[in-house]
Amino acid sequence: MQVKKNPSADLNKNSGLYFVIGLTLVLFLTWRALEFKSYPKQDKIVEMLNVVEDLKEDVPITEQIKTPPPPPPPSAPEIIEIVEDAAEIEETVIESTESSQDQVVEAVVEVDDVEVGEEEEEISVPFAIIENVPIFPGCESAKGNAERKACFQEKIQEHIKKEFRYPQIAAEMGIQGRVFVQFAINSKGVIDGIRTRGPDPGLEKEAARIVASLPKMTPGMQRGRAVTVPYSIPVNFKLASQ
Repeated sequence: MQVKKNPSADLNKNSGLYFVIGLTLVLFLTWRALEFKSYPKQDKIVEMLNVVEDLKEDVPITEQIKTPPPPPPPSAPEIIEIVEDAAEIEETVIESTESSQDQVVEAVVEVDDVEVGEEEEEISVPFAIIENVPIFPGCESAKGNAERKACFQEKIQEHIKKEFRYPQIAAEMGIQGRVFVQFAINSKGVIDGIRTRGPDPGLEKEAARIVASLPKMTPGMQRGRAVTVPYSIPVNFKLASQ
């Protein structure tokens, strides 16, 4: 007869599970032992500050000075005495210095002959419609009004290029733009009434300086009479791209 073992009495049934649990516990305890750290204890210093809650300050007692009241105004006298004037006053008669209608005043007024000249009124004629435009120095040989206009504009451009200087401050700050300059060539051929409008005062000042340095010209003529000719031109300030 074969002997059969009871399954509950088998000791090797759960040996693998117990091995895993034991290995896990050993590894956990080993990890905690490696991670364990101890810190030195620091002595704590406790400072206490005694603060007085109520601060009582003795207020000095000041003495109040009493000023005496002002004296009462003097009372008016009860009896008013009337004094009669004993001395006689002579009246002074003031005679009028105005002359009467009966008196005749003779006056001689000498008037020198004064010549009054007629003041010539300044006439302004636009550049586009004037009969004879102002002649820029160097354009005397141009024939006809159209050639003189073209020569005038060409000489103006040459003058601007010659006298042009970019303001240093505007160049350092990168300021650029177009300045419109309005001026007039008066009846004597001189530049007058310069006005500028632009993006920066420094550029406007430089444009005005260039126009003010224009030479004296032969004035424009309208019906045989020298007149003022207004003119406008743009001056373009542009920095060279780097």
